[in-house]
Amino acid sequence: MKRFDIFYLRKLGLTNIQIQKIIDYEVEKGEEEILRNRLVISGCKEPFDRLQKAKKWDQEALLEEFQSCPSIGIDDSSYPVHLKEIYDPPLILFYQGNINLLQLPALAVVGSRMASPYGLQSVRKIIQELKGKLVIISGLARGIDTAAHQAALREGTPTIGVLGTGLNQFYPPENKRLQEYIGHHQLLISEYGPNETAKPYHFPNRNRIIAGLATAVLVAEAKARSGSLITVDRALEVGREIYAIPGSILLESHEGCHQLLKEGASYISCGLDILNDLNIT
Repeated sequence: MKRFDIFYLRKLGLTNIQIQKIIDYEVEKGEEEILRNRLVISGCKEPFDRLQKAKKWDQEALLEEFQSCPSIGIDDSSYPVHLKEIYDPPLILFYQGNINLLQLPALAVVGSRMASPYGLQSVRKIIQELKGKLVIISGLARGIDTAAHQAALREGTPTIGVLGTGLNQFYPPENKRLQEYIGHHQLLISEYGPNETAKPYHFPNRNRIIAGLATAVLVAEAKARSGSLITVDRALEVGREIYAIPGSILLESHEGCHQLLKEGASYISCGLDILNDLNIT
């Protein structure tokens, strides 16, 4: 049994003795019985329906998809230690680009997909003033995410895109060239299989990875109820610093930032504010 499989079973709450029984069992049984046994042990719903579904899969196609992008498991030395601090850390990460960027201090930049010119300009200003001393992490979505990645590339700053789809998909489609460039020259990561398409629940799940990878989170522009604040909640759970850029009291798109400032987020007006707070010289 692979180390990843052992970790997975431990994550499901099995003891070492129980796992050893599975190892002994699997020596004597065929692959179909192994899968059936694991599904039953996992406690998942409708295990036998899932088994019938798996029988119809093209195993060669699945292997080809898996091998189309390199990956690391949670038990690999290159898996970032700080990502293990979050609730439900991804057991496997697919990636394209420089995996070593995961080991560097990073600032997550999040905000509205329908960003105002003020929000976009603020992100560019802050990233320019950071002088490349923090990796910029974002989700490659429209608006603030795109502005953050583009500003990082313009300044020669490393950047990481965390996708809510597989790495062979492009969402939003207008960011195809940007995604390809980051995959070749920086780093893209995803917990989803390389060909997996976008689903609504993928993006809140992705936000926990952004929060886990970051040393701190900067909210550039956000409504009072938004995906950006989900990222903040996940970041607070693991003790990350939270920064917010103030905006106009007349715009709904800045209400989330103002609420964060009321609740104790650090007021940010320049990149030096972040560097000083994190003691980065």
